[in-house]
Amino acid sequence: MSLPHAILTALLEKPSSGLELTRRFDKSIGYFWSATHQQIYRELGRLEQAGLIRALPSDQPARGQKREYEVLAAGREELTAWVGTPQEPRALRDPLFLRIRAAAVVGTAGLRVELLRHLELHRRQLAEYGEIEKRDFAAPGLGAAQRMQYLVLKAGIGLESHWVAWLREAIAELAEIDAAAARGAGPGAGR
Repeated sequence: MSLPHAILTALLEKPSSGLELTRRFDKSIGYFWSATHQQIYRELGRLEQAGLIRALPSDQPARGQKREYEVLAAGREELTAWVGTPQEPRALRDPLFLRIRAAAVVGTAGLRVELLRHLELHRRQLAEYGEIEKRDFAAPGLGAAQRMQYLVLKAGIGLESHWVAWLREAIAELAEIDAAAARGAGPGAGR
């Protein structure tokens, strides 16, 4: 996914100013596709120049006004084509995995604290997703667009649940490894 497609999606959901768009990214799309406010504003300019979006006419003076954008037919066509384009899953690149791999050769000093910190972050994110689920998707009879949005949230809930379970397992495994090392069994005991 690319930032232009994320912006086109958000603008098709609701025409917005750059400021409104950045706020919406912070509260929804940003959970799975992050972008800085500067990136969003730059991309709005590129999309407008490419003829995919346009600023809506305004009665206010041009200087200092909020420009609200909408998607043009060409932008909708671009997004429609992109939705159906095959794309391979992305390889997982996470520095935490590399740290654990490095700890296998240099020792585990400080790793437990980092795993606990990650566990807390993922627990918080999971709780936040749970609140969104209760707030936005608890009512029966969701419309098609809401059902699609809920699928994305369910993916986030599943990923965070997996992280929490995996981090608990990693912390327990690390405790066993450290206990074995303290007993003199050395690193890699039990292999």
